[in-house]
Amino acid sequence: MRACARADAEHPSFGLRLGNAMLSMLVRFGETWHAWRVFAKMPDRDVFSWNVMVGGYGKLGFLEEALDLYYRMLWAGVRPDVYTFPCVLRTCGGIPDWRMGREVHAHVLRFGFGDEVDVLNALVTMYAKCGDVAAARKVFDGMAVTDCISWNAMIAGHFENHECEAGLELFLNMLQNEVQPNIMTITSVTVASGMLSEMGFAKEMHGFAVKRGFSIDVAFCNSLIQMYTSLGRMGDAGKIFSRMETKDAMSWTAMISGYEKNGFADKALEVYALMELHNVSPDDVTIASALAACACLGWLDIGIKLHELAQDKGFIRYIVVANALLEMYAKSKHIDKAIEVFKCMAEKDVVSWSSMIAGFCFNNRSFEALYYFRHMLAHVNPNSVTFIAALSACAATGALRSGREIHAHVLRCGIGSEGYVPNALLDLYVKCGQTSYAWAQFSVHSEKDVVSWNIMLSGFVAHGHGDIVLSLFNQMVEIGEHPDEVTFIALLCACSRAGMVSQGWELFHMMTEKYSIVPNLKHYACMVDLLSRVGRLTEAYNLINGMPITPDAAVWGALLNGCRIHQHVELGELAAKVIFELEPNDVAYHVLLCDLYTDAGRWAQVARVRKTMREKGLEQDFGCSWVEVKGLTHAFLTDDESHPQIKEINAVLHGIYDRMKAYGFAPVDFLEDKEVSEDDIFCGHSERLAVAFGLINTTPGTSISVTKNRYTCQSCHMILKTISKIVRREIAVMDTKQLHHFKDGECSCGEIGYG
Repeated sequence: MRACARADAEHPSFGLRLGNAMLSMLVRFGETWHAWRVFAKMPDRDVFSWNVMVGGYGKLGFLEEALDLYYRMLWAGVRPDVYTFPCVLRTCGGIPDWRMGREVHAHVLRFGFGDEVDVLNALVTMYAKCGDVAAARKVFDGMAVTDCISWNAMIAGHFENHECEAGLELFLNMLQNEVQPNIMTITSVTVASGMLSEMGFAKEMHGFAVKRGFSIDVAFCNSLIQMYTSLGRMGDAGKIFSRMETKDAMSWTAMISGYEKNGFADKALEVYALMELHNVSPDDVTIASALAACACLGWLDIGIKLHELAQDKGFIRYIVVANALLEMYAKSKHIDKAIEVFKCMAEKDVVSWSSMIAGFCFNNRSFEALYYFRHMLAHVNPNSVTFIAALSACAATGALRSGREIHAHVLRCGIGSEGYVPNALLDLYVKCGQTSYAWAQFSVHSEKDVVSWNIMLSGFVAHGHGDIVLSLFNQMVEIGEHPDEVTFIALLCACSRAGMVSQGWELFHMMTEKYSIVPNLKHYACMVDLLSRVGRLTEAYNLINGMPITPDAAVWGALLNGCRIHQHVELGELAAKVIFELEPNDVAYHVLLCDLYTDAGRWAQVARVRKTMREKGLEQDFGCSWVEVKGLTHAFLTDDESHPQIKEINAVLHGIYDRMKAYGFAPVDFLEDKEVSEDDIFCGHSERLAVAFGLINTTPGTSISVTKNRYTCQSCHMILKTISKIVRREIAVMDTKQLHHFKDGECSCGEIGYG
């Protein structure tokens, strides 16, 4: 290299022979810039000179530059040879650029290389890499002479384009034609065998390879590990791994990736730790797999160390590593760190954008999720995963219009029935209070699963239709759909809302006796809530004491809520004592205890709880409500005076209050009362601002849908009922507890909890 540098400095130009020799050496060592300087100093260049430069740039990943050099070669009047086209075609496949590949194919025919096996093999690979398997197969079938590389290229082409059966069929044809497979053939077919989920064929392939003498080859053993991990047979994969005398980075990576993908994230990180102990240097795929395991476990400390390692080794520039970092930080509740990584990414694909959108949803930042989704549309086409995350954000914020726009986009893309998309649409319409749309979507959904049924059941529960829930469950059972744990949570919740104790007990016993579902904490919380709401507090308390698992705060909270409804202070205090041992800083349970004391007139105890809350800093979180109007979502904080239409909003509210007073209500008196329910204080009443804004900015008769980050207090509940009657509008408010659908002065919740 020093000699090349000295020669470059001393010679203003290079002859053809010396220049070609220097080009070959410089390209081999990856010195493309230095090679370009030598190339520029060569007054005479032959086809070898150009081939070295085109092939060198292509191998080092400078694909666009390699194609540019090829066209410069043609413009210079240099005729390509048999070595030129494989380099250029590999470059077209690497981009991938189908149109350019077709053009180079025409050049192959024009320059008379249409019968050269090496060129045709490169054509097969190029078309397969560009996703045109039919064109690749046409080239392959038209070859007068084929070699093992030809068969390997076509077989791998089928596998890469998810045509495993066609690839395996071609492999069998290869054997029938007495073409001897090599290690490339065996590894490719072995990995594909795992994708078919055919354990019998996989075992046959294993035995075939062993008989052919490939059993000690590291590449074959790595492919076996990948095959067994694809089949979920981690035990078999582990045996092969442990028996390998020589292991390379791919061996370790295959095990780490296999454990992570099969749900054993902790084992994946154990193998990664062993890999470090054996001083095996990880590659980009290893780091990405280990980061995915950290994301599953929420192990931020190890994830940060992997991030630092990726930066040190330069792996951060690989999109697979950057995407894994996005997921790891998002799932570890460090979404701001994910934003930093995302902004530094030179290249972003659909996985990058989808990870960020889903990450925002996971971290309860749905508005930002929708912002990123809209921004994404200008750069990358979304896939089904993206749409699912965006629909989830719309459901969380009640952004019905945006959700409908995304639904239309889904239909235009033709993926309305792909994966979880139909269920995401159901969830959107249910959570936005559009049960008719949800039912229409449910009816046309041809491949309903238990999740589809659960979404509809939960939706009808939220709307207070307990009778419909039980009827729908009967339909579900009649068609042979097997209910799961979530199904019975929805059913028991429906019974609780409707006060159906006998039906609740029947379902609770049915889940264990008929469906072998072991009740979890949520099921017990539903049963305690059912018994407590109807006043059977002693029975509820006994159920808690008889639970085979340790009750959590939610179970005791259900009992506390029942004590509030029926003003049973002593039992409520007992429940609260246990709750605060489990969840000492939960605002909602402090509020619930305050309401218990307020309803019972225990003002000294109210003051004591409030003091405790202030000491713990539990009074700083502001209530927020948001409403979608004309495709834009408007948010309102408690006592927020910053909205540009706040004067109009307050005028509308005061006008409504005056009309309510004429009906005999005094809705605003409590705002000056310092001894009101803590429930009122922590409600924040932000939904009133959102509803008033909706009244101002929508046409008469239009329904208004509001989403809130807290539950609705009794005063707001009464006011919204009255507003729906006065202005003759339907108003839907989704709070943290349930959906309230106000119409003609009534609410779908049936006043449960507001008596």
